[in-house]
Amino acid sequence: MSQHDPRIDAYIARSAEFAQPILERVRAWVHEACPQVEETLKWGMPTFVHAGAILCGMAAFKQHATFGFWRHAQVLGEGEPREGMGSFGKLTRLSDLPLKKDLLPLIRKAMQLNEALAQGKAPRKSSTARPALQAPEDLLAALARNAKAQATYLAFSPSKQRDYIEWVTEAKREDTRLRRIAEAVAWMAEGKSRNWKYER
Repeated sequence: MSQHDPRIDAYIARSAEFAQPILERVRAWVHEACPQVEETLKWGMPTFVHAGAILCGMAAFKQHATFGFWRHAQVLGEGEPREGMGSFGKLTRLSDLPLKKDLLPLIRKAMQLNEALAQGKAPRKSSTARPALQAPEDLLAALARNAKAQATYLAFSPSKQRDYIEWVTEAKREDTRLRRIAEAVAWMAEGKSRNWKYER
């Protein structure tokens, strides 16, 4: 029988009012699909663990909530795009969630993947890895002016470099892009990844 972690009760209680029913419903559906699921907090966010590995997680922000699978590409397919950190985009109301009849089978698929991993039978990762992103010239130029930031960037894994590159290139306004570059350089000068606020 799965147990509810009181830290997640507290997390939901202090989340924005719009997010609370979304988080409660996601939580209930995860427990329904996976009665043996374990709850915990990772990177300050509610996380669900099964067969010794992360199954999925959820989070609430000021204007949206998210829910996503740890092995997103294997659950939803390599071609399924992601918006932000969740598997289903930015959730602002209950109707943004997939239907229960569609989501529960996906949770069970994620469970099977974790069980296969625990038994050493996990499928091989697709050979079609995401192509490396080329850092934009303005970001590279800003890094070149800060030795610490540049060293941090070069030491990052490709996925951590990608986090910064996508954040900068997704800016729709020039002033937003310049502000993001400045913040990126300042954070990297301190050795921080793009998502350092969520890491512990």
